[in-house]
Amino acid sequence: MTAQHHDGAAPVQGRDASGPARENRRTRMPLLDLLRGVAIVGTLATNVWLFTAPGGETAALFGGSGSVPMGRFLEDPSASSLFEGLFRTAANGTFLSLLTLMFGVGLALQYRSARDHGRRWPGTYKWRALFLFVEGTVHFTLVFAFDVLMGYAVVALLVAWLLVRSERVQAWVMWASLAVHMALMSLATAVTVMLPSHDAEHGVPADVAELYASGTYLEQVVFRLEHALILRAEPIGTFALMVFMFLLGVRLFRAGAFGDDTTGRRLRSRLLRWGLGAGVPLSLAAALGGEEWALADRYMAAPLVALGVIGLVGALLDRFGGAGPTATGLSALGRMAMTGYVAQNVLLMLVSYGFGLGLTERMAWAGPWWSLALWAAVSVLLAAGSVLWLRRFRHGPLEALQKKVLARAR
Repeated sequence: MTAQHHDGAAPVQGRDASGPARENRRTRMPLLDLLRGVAIVGTLATNVWLFTAPGGETAALFGGSGSVPMGRFLEDPSASSLFEGLFRTAANGTFLSLLTLMFGVGLALQYRSARDHGRRWPGTYKWRALFLFVEGTVHFTLVFAFDVLMGYAVVALLVAWLLVRSERVQAWVMWASLAVHMALMSLATAVTVMLPSHDAEHGVPADVAELYASGTYLEQVVFRLEHALILRAEPIGTFALMVFMFLLGVRLFRAGAFGDDTTGRRLRSRLLRWGLGAGVPLSLAAALGGEEWALADRYMAAPLVALGVIGLVGALLDRFGGAGPTATGLSALGRMAMTGYVAQNVLLMLVSYGFGLGLTERMAWAGPWWSLALWAAVSVLLAAGSVLWLRRFRHGPLEALQKKVLARAR
């Protein structure tokens, strides 16, 4: 890529800036599909606790131990609460960060394809981002209050514009975004830690709990729309983090971190050591710190752990290959990740809420074990369903719809 600036409609020309990634230009990278699949079942491991809590998806808004991964263990130490706490701590924010980074990698792939075929950039990519935003809006309204696709669409437009700027500009924006995010999260954490403690009871209001336990589907949709601003607070508050993770995904892709070669393995080994070696202790410390440290856990330590997950998954793929049933299922899910992300939330909604099977209320006696069983069951269903679907079709349902819509836009 040349260092000169281009306008948004300029053709992508000039030197290849992707470095070692060139060698994989004509082949699909197995690790990328596998990582996307891991990110989908990982976000499911976070979301399942929202769907199976009183008040459903809104439970995280009302504080208390229900919004803190180790909260139940801190209040009532037991084997079950310890297992739940460790499971939720491992998933909390980690796979959201991984999914965000993988969207950045996908953007880098789209840019490379446009450049290789002499297409203008961003060019028609804006229609892809618009489709993602519309899909996210529908997903938020009809299914899940904590949709990530709307935020990704906005960030994707910004990063797409940055990809035809100089590498110096991209690096400056990436590190400036990280600095802004860390400053905001540090300030917010400091405020919550220093505020005087209070004895007010936390918990979901009775009317909200009743809405998700026995309310109608339409009533829940109206509730999301009426509280849209607060329910959209996460993507607004973490916008700088998403910009950083997108650009980091681009940077890792261009450096060859996902390639099946010596360079890729060396970079993934570093990610494994630093990501898990530093990220896991920090995440555990923040989780054990209680509700005051929730932001530090989810938005500061978890992104570091996500980098370690890339290294770990890469090491496992190098060691065992991708032919086993687990890797095959996760890779298939990764190839239709957009469908998998929406489908998991649709399934959880229908299983958990009162207008569906209402298992959140009916299975409350089983404690955390039924949530874990639900996560495992939906994960297996998604992976197996993806394998079967791709045996007959080339793309997942939403991926195929996207291609059809974008073909008309072009």
